[in-house]
Amino acid sequence: MQQFGRQFSTRQTSQAQPIPGKPMTKNSAGGYSFEIDKWEQLRRFLVLGTEGGTYYVGQSKLTRENCKAVAACIAEDGDRTVGIITAISEAGRAPKNDPALFALALCTSPDLADERTRSLAYAALPRVARIGTHLFHFAEYRKAVAGWGAGMRKAVQGWYLNREPDQVAYQAVKYRQRDGWSHRDLLRKAHPKATDPAMNAVFKYIVSGTPQGELPRIIEGFERAQAETDAKSLAGLVRDYGLTWEMIPTEMHEHKQVWDALLDKMPMGALVRQLPRLTRLGLVKSMGARTAEVCDRLADEGQLCKARIHPIQVLAALLTYASGHSTRGSSEWVPVTKVVDALDAAFYASFGNVEPTGKRIMLCLDVSGSMSGGWGGAALCGVPGLSARMASSAMALITANVEADYCIMAFTHGFVPLQISPNQRLDDVCHTTERLPFDRTDCAVPMLWAIQEDLEVDAFIVYTDSETWAGNIHPVQALQRYRQKTGINAKSVVVGMESNGFTIADPDDAGMLDVVGFDTATPNAISSFVRG
Repeated sequence: MQQFGRQFSTRQTSQAQPIPGKPMTKNSAGGYSFEIDKWEQLRRFLVLGTEGGTYYVGQSKLTRENCKAVAACIAEDGDRTVGIITAISEAGRAPKNDPALFALALCTSPDLADERTRSLAYAALPRVARIGTHLFHFAEYRKAVAGWGAGMRKAVQGWYLNREPDQVAYQAVKYRQRDGWSHRDLLRKAHPKATDPAMNAVFKYIVSGTPQGELPRIIEGFERAQAETDAKSLAGLVRDYGLTWEMIPTEMHEHKQVWDALLDKMPMGALVRQLPRLTRLGLVKSMGARTAEVCDRLADEGQLCKARIHPIQVLAALLTYASGHSTRGSSEWVPVTKVVDALDAAFYASFGNVEPTGKRIMLCLDVSGSMSGGWGGAALCGVPGLSARMASSAMALITANVEADYCIMAFTHGFVPLQISPNQRLDDVCHTTERLPFDRTDCAVPMLWAIQEDLEVDAFIVYTDSETWAGNIHPVQALQRYRQKTGINAKSVVVGMESNGFTIADPDDAGMLDVVGFDTATPNAISSFVRG
């Protein structure tokens, strides 16, 4: 008898081959996965970006692939595309705003978008480009996809004219230039004409660089600060005028008195980034100083949300701060345990309140070589030293932190329990995961192992890049086998940790879900799906 079933089966197929009858495609590792649709690709791009590329695909190629998906979305439904870009950006669901700004710029291209889509994109500009730096990025991205044009000119005019003179003045002295663009450049391109004399005075100041007439106080404070060389006097200006650190001359950045004044009203984003400096200058220390105040602010979920502080930003700050040395320079400091603990708590708080499912959950971490970093080394979402395998353990702990019945497993040498818990600090958990030995990943193993061990599991949550090829059965087939063997209608959630076009989740299986890793909406999306 010839064993035809071993060569062709819809119930057990090698991951090196597509499942018969299923729309599968060869992934970058050589195995077969499902392609995510263009809308899911758009969301992955907006949240994860393409900086650094992946283990298998360089940054340039990955960016081109993602931009093709964005263009396809624009062609199919421009309204929906602009809506998704705006929603993800406004809600602070992505670590960086650059992908949203670039995608919005694509929506203004006459070669890609119709007139209605371009009009919607320009109308959304102030909501996506919320600060001057964003506007400079957008101007540079727009230059890459189209000329200046009347639509662009009108949109930039509106960005300035729809603000109060005080707000434009603040933007002008805080975010002065980036990417070869300045406010002066944009005003000369757009030629906004204000009916308000106060606004026109601000415009004249931006273009000429010389204070003339009556201007908002922030400009007066900025000009006085540029000429100040005494730290005590500069600290007084900071408090009197509400100056931020970007408005202070660079040569005055190492004075403790100045930073003490800046800390009074320091924005949350700056506080998270400047913790090493505040520690080095002695404003944050193990006892006394302003440590308690800083930790209280980091623990304030409302402030984190209002400032759109993304979990990746907190995790990056935690890993850098706890290490005691800069990843890009030579600065060193002695980490303060209270601050490290506060950053740890802020990471969980930055996702908001996650509702527990009350279900039995297996959290499965892909720690293969492809999750260790792109071609230029580990830099998930552009954060140096942060790999997808490290980030997946942090993501898993969001669920573990609220669930009562769970286990955490890793695809390493075999499929083994991972000895980490929410009681550990995140930096320790990330480094523990990073030290695990590499091995090939077979994402069907969790279901097969659960059958072998007679485990009752309601949901298998797999954190992976879906670049899998090992195994003699596909994950969707293993899930079906688990359901048949146990009678449990188990679900599977695939958390995509890279902005590629693949998933192991079968789009035809209502019990499988593909979500974007490090989208702040992801933990609650997982919870809702698992609860049904």
